[in-house]
Amino acid sequence: MSDELIAASNLISLLIEAQEDALATIKAGNKPESELRLQLLGAKSELTRLTRQIGRVPKEERQKIGPVVTEIKRSIEDALNAIATDAPPKNSDWVDVTTPGIRPPEGHLHIVSQAIMEVTRIFERIGFTRVRHPEVDWDWYPFESLNMPAHHPARDEWETFFLEYPGKPGKDPHKQKIVLTPHTSNGQVREMEKGKLPIRMINIAKCYRRQIDVSHTPMFHQFEGLYIDKDVSIGHLKGVFDHFVKQFFGPNRETRLRPFHFQFTEPSFEVDINCGICLGTGNLANGSPCKLCKAGWLELGGSGMVHPVVLRNGGIDPDIYSGFAFGWGIERTYMMKSGTKLDDIRLLYSNDVRFLEQF
Repeated sequence: MSDELIAASNLISLLIEAQEDALATIKAGNKPESELRLQLLGAKSELTRLTRQIGRVPKEERQKIGPVVTEIKRSIEDALNAIATDAPPKNSDWVDVTTPGIRPPEGHLHIVSQAIMEVTRIFERIGFTRVRHPEVDWDWYPFESLNMPAHHPARDEWETFFLEYPGKPGKDPHKQKIVLTPHTSNGQVREMEKGKLPIRMINIAKCYRRQIDVSHTPMFHQFEGLYIDKDVSIGHLKGVFDHFVKQFFGPNRETRLRPFHFQFTEPSFEVDINCGICLGTGNLANGSPCKLCKAGWLELGGSGMVHPVVLRNGGIDPDIYSGFAFGWGIERTYMMKSGTKLDDIRLLYSNDVRFLEQF
């Protein structure tokens, strides 16, 4: 830098030119305020460079420059402040990388998927393995193999979805008609046919029935459990159920077995779970009847000891092996857990975000 003295008037002229250039740049509006502030008032700005030249002005003239510099900086500051709240110009490529991004909405698994995962993990911890079996199957597996005769009401076309076979069926009597599986029990005999004992399997899949109303949908999810080994008893069945409900519903929940009739189990039971509100008493703490259960218990699903005919159809000797099976609807089970008191099960598949966001 030269040590030659500068007249105060010359430096003031240069400062005024810098002011005019700065104001013109601000008025052009092609840069955001923060970038302009750094460019026009920063350490490398033209105004800063000129103010550093004040030391070259004769001492007796320097007092003339101070007020000018102050006024110029004030005018630039005012112009910058006037655009401080303006959005960055649309034709600018400048991006403020320090600005926090806009986070996209975060989704989650559907409540049915959540229930399937939770049920699966509970049974895996006690030695059950999840398997997969066809959802479109020969009608023998969901019906005759399970001890359901040809005239059984469940095989009526008003109850079951039958599919046209592409071509002529062969001679195998077990492969004549195709259906959308009305329940996951079609996997029982298929699992036995693998010839690997003991069996501890769970099968969770979609099922299809010709029903649609507030408590039924044409497609729903069902959970199937099967345990076959030597000396399996009803006590084992009760123990497995008690373990499940305490893990899934809570430590204060219990089950009871109520005699019932199913074609593929003997003896058969409906499984009830004590009400989560009154804990099986049927009455609330104030002595009034429980409005949810009325009598202390809620139906959970069906179960029973595997029928000897079913064991034989799967190639297993019922004189040596025994077992139990159980099944229930995933949707119903999760609704009982969540306490939603859902009055129309079809809402689960309506894709109403207002409902799904609650889970």
